[in-house]
Amino acid sequence: MTKSISVSFVVRIILWIALTASFVQFDAFYQQKETIRNIAYGLNTFLTANVLISIGHFILVKLYNSRNEQQVVRSNFVLGVTRVATVVNVFFILVSLMIAAGINPKEFITSLTIVAMAIAVIFREYITNMISGLIIMFSDQFAIGDRIKIGEYQGKIVDITLANLVVRDEDDDAVMIPNNLVFTATLVNKTSQKSNKIVVKFELPIDRAVGVEELELYFKPLFGRNPNLDHAQGFTVKVADVGKDFIKYKVEVTTISSSNKIHQQVQSRILNEVLQFKKTVV
Repeated sequence: MTKSISVSFVVRIILWIALTASFVQFDAFYQQKETIRNIAYGLNTFLTANVLISIGHFILVKLYNSRNEQQVVRSNFVLGVTRVATVVNVFFILVSLMIAAGINPKEFITSLTIVAMAIAVIFREYITNMISGLIIMFSDQFAIGDRIKIGEYQGKIVDITLANLVVRDEDDDAVMIPNNLVFTATLVNKTSQKSNKIVVKFELPIDRAVGVEELELYFKPLFGRNPNLDHAQGFTVKVADVGKDFIKYKVEVTTISSSNKIHQQVQSRILNEVLQFKKTVV
């Protein structure tokens, strides 16, 4: 991948230099062929911007990586810089197309000020989503690979775009969550320093509740034969809350991996055992 990007960059540099030199060498030709001149100017504008953006992107990422090479670094900054570079490239593509068509970009943009305001109102949700996406990308609250719960949705973040978070849920479906929801709903990041520990909570009616020791004895055979658990870490059962007519417990276990799939399997198995336990105490 790096090699192909490098080759592409070299090709763009060569084309840019050749095109720039042609304006001097073939000035008379360009004066006679206005259409070709406009296309050449448009292409030169895009190549100039693209080369500078690529260099800026490379320098920023290089400095960031060298500064954080001794740390466990989240990838949001690099992702944010890449998305910004893409947006700026798209802007210069549009400018280059205007130049190639013989349209003055400055005059065109000025004449469209009122239209642009109307467009901004119509697409305000998408624009605010983009701004929210950029804020998320440059933050360190969460990153790709984290398991989150936001509103009614939960799962593992597989991508962050300018429009939404792409979350892979427990059914392995890709859920698109608008970026704006991150700032308007309660968000829980279930990934903490890449810990494999998970906590499963459940309740028992107060008239059927039992002691922690009895629950530990009940769960011990299950945890002893579950291949997804780190048996060296063991497990604990605690009382999380006592209500008027219920007692809430929590089981803390450590899995062999931080995989969202494994966590879901372990949680499902524990809750299934809780259902079986309820039947035995009826």
